[in-house]
Amino acid sequence: MGVRQKMNETNKQTEIVLAAIEKNPEMDIEELIKKISPKKKLLKEKLLEKLLGACITTFLGVALLAAAIWVDFMGGMEVDYLHLLYIGGFVLLAVGIAFLINYNVGKRMLVKEMEAEELQLKN
Repeated sequence: MGVRQKMNETNKQTEIVLAAIEKNPEMDIEELIKKISPKKKLLKEKLLEKLLGACITTFLGVALLAAAIWVDFMGGMEVDYLHLLYIGGFVLLAVGIAFLINYNVGKRMLVKEMEAEELQLKN
């Protein structure tokens, strides 16, 4: 999120709170702010977003490598461009695998925090 966008959201929230206070001074401000403010993402949601990014990147790497192998087998491209396909495929595959490792390590490290978050949501 950009700085300006965040500032605009904060200004809008401030205007809403001030208008609510003017209309009803007895109102519970903390409760109003909780209702207005955007909800924070859970750890599980953040991890699932990492998993999605990892799967997409890995799939793109595999697809690019498959395309490079197919084009290489058919012999329909210059060697320089073919090398770029191979390099791009390997880079995307490596990044995807790194993201998968990051997801697995994060999942193992945050098991207790995720359980505590789920319990807190239930209560």
